Amino acid sequence: MDTSLRAGIVLYTAGDYHAAHEPWEETWLKLPDGDDERLFHGLIQFTAAVYHARQRNWEGAVGLAGQAQSYLIPLPSTHRGIATDSVVAALQTLESDPERIEREPAPPLLYEGQTLTAADLTVGGITTAASVVTAEYEAYDTAIIERAIEFARDEATGSQSEFIGQLTAFVDDRDRRRLIYDRLRRKVERRQAKRDDVSGLFE
Repeated sequence: MDTSLRAGIVLYTAGDYHAAHEPWEETWLKLPDGDDERLFHGLIQFTAAVYHARQRNWEGAVGLAGQAQSYLIPLPSTHRGIATDSVVAALQTLESDPERIEREPAPPLLYEGQTLTAADLTVGGITTAASVVTAEYEAYDTAIIERAIEFARDEATGSQSEFIGQLTAFVDDRDRRRLIYDRLRRKVERRQAKRDDVSGLFE
């Protein structure tokens, strides 16, 4: 649960407001009724409200902001590391003035009072977030990212961090993501070529 929660927060912080709901939704669908289910449901509605406001869908943003509050208000002021009272306050502001999002940054979503980046995630969290980004945007070859994830998982048990670092940057740096992807693709192709060379020796 913590991995998907943190991965969604990182995507939200990177500005991927639509993509952020994906890791949350996968967890939310499996949760029984209770505080955790309400938290994830409220966060999904929260990021949807922000997304619609960014798209200038003011009516949709207002409606979602109201719905999100109905899930989050009954929760403790902090739940699973999320200051729910701060999120509710941001939703109330968005509900009363959705166009405000054009005049200032989207409200932050903190975890234990801190801004999270992909560097704060486990390898599982980084690979989850990278997979979501790839599925969200058609600009990236899924096979390349899947192979990079495979190499990153191999690194997690060793001393290298080449692919982990590249996937971290791919998730975090939305403005330079295409450039980072191109570098990552070249690294994947070089690593795969080395693997193919070795495997060919024993065939």
